[in-house]
Amino acid sequence: MKVIDIIKGEKPSLSFEIFPPKTDDNFEKVKTAADAIAEIRPSFMSVTYGAGGGTSRFTADIAAEVKSKCVTPLAHLTCISSTKEMVREQLVSLKEKGIENILALRGDIPEGMDKNNIDYRYAGELAAEIKAFGGFCIGGACYPEKHPESENSTKDIEYLKFKTEMGCEFLTTQMFFDNNVLYNFMFRALRGGVDVPIVAGIMPVTNAAQIKRICAISEAALPQRFLRIVDRYGDNPAAMKQAGIAFATEQIIDLYANGINAVHVYSMNHPDVAAAIKNNLSEILK
Repeated sequence: MKVIDIIKGEKPSLSFEIFPPKTDDNFEKVKTAADAIAEIRPSFMSVTYGAGGGTSRFTADIAAEVKSKCVTPLAHLTCISSTKEMVREQLVSLKEKGIENILALRGDIPEGMDKNNIDYRYAGELAAEIKAFGGFCIGGACYPEKHPESENSTKDIEYLKFKTEMGCEFLTTQMFFDNNVLYNFMFRALRGGVDVPIVAGIMPVTNAAQIKRICAISEAALPQRFLRIVDRYGDNPAAMKQAGIAFATEQIIDLYANGINAVHVYSMNHPDVAAAIKNNLSEILK
């Protein structure tokens, strides 16, 4: 099934992310986690992709595993470290495994890379390549608080419009912790001509150590209410986990109540976290 058809449906959608192992010996562990998340029947599951090798070779295999559990997979595909030939090989592999959905991403630029000697500079160029190949529903990423490399928010919206013109049928947001940030972003995006569905990306923070990683990989603002939770429960792992799940659940309920029907949870390969959130929303998702 195509992701665009799922997120445009009348019922709220709730999806989860899984990331492949970095080494062969962890493959079975990740496969087990993917199976466990698939068992709670999410709307779809995304499978991340490691730029320049690494986890990338496992993406198609994990996506196929998700599909075998009768859950729609969304395979990530990054391009900054890839040649056109490498991308085509990935597209052939995904198609052979029956994968119908791709999230087209540029990926992080490796240190020391010569930006003048690459096949893809932007995710929009990858989206165009996938569209030309044919047969895939294509998604892209967006940043409610502006892409870290964008000159300003206006330029950021202009590039999002370019992505949609190149083939992206929907956009999934980077994590955010203040829903008003998303609502303001969606207004600006629509005003700028970006009229594709936007999937809200939510990360449940279940341990205090995640805060450092969040600050390192994104510019997501951390509201005072969220910081107070970390200050109060950060040294109590069980309490922090419960509070993090509750905070994410409240965010999702508010999103649904305000007409944002598609939510994607960055569950960090934790089936128990995914199951707890799904259970908290059991009646809302009916």
